[in-house]
Amino acid sequence: MKHCVIALLCVASAGARADDLATLQGTWTLDAAYEVHADGTRTTIFGDHPKGLMMVDRQGDYNLQIFKGDRPRFAGGDKAKATPDEYRAAVLGSSTHFGKVAIDPMRHQLTFSIEGASFPNWEGKAQVRDFTYEHDLLSYAVPASASGDGTIAYSVWRRAKP
Repeated sequence: MKHCVIALLCVASAGARADDLATLQGTWTLDAAYEVHADGTRTTIFGDHPKGLMMVDRQGDYNLQIFKGDRPRFAGGDKAKATPDEYRAAVLGSSTHFGKVAIDPMRHQLTFSIEGASFPNWEGKAQVRDFTYEHDLLSYAVPASASGDGTIAYSVWRRAKP
């Protein structure tokens, strides 16, 4: 299986022509983050107005941050002295990682090779995500097997305008 670094995209993804999609490098802002459960219901793990930023350079280095839009502030104002509930809300209300990203345009899959992450269990692992790209929107899915309950999580990114 041949992977191409995102900046060297070999073939266009579904819904886009090769001359429309020269590269995925650049800055992306989170447009939506939601889950579709096995029963078909849809929920938003990061709230109705999530915040996020993803940046990809021409070598395929990336960094990605997703935050719940309405995370509560720590009442005491001291990061080292929060309550267990405040720590829980901060950790579960964010997802961050960085590393290398590659693309398999024939399978419409991205592979994130994670070097560092807010969830340490991801470090040193590769995550494969099915993706689509259309009209400056990049969407990828976390497979149902990752959740164990049939839930598929989606992240939708919009190319930032220069």
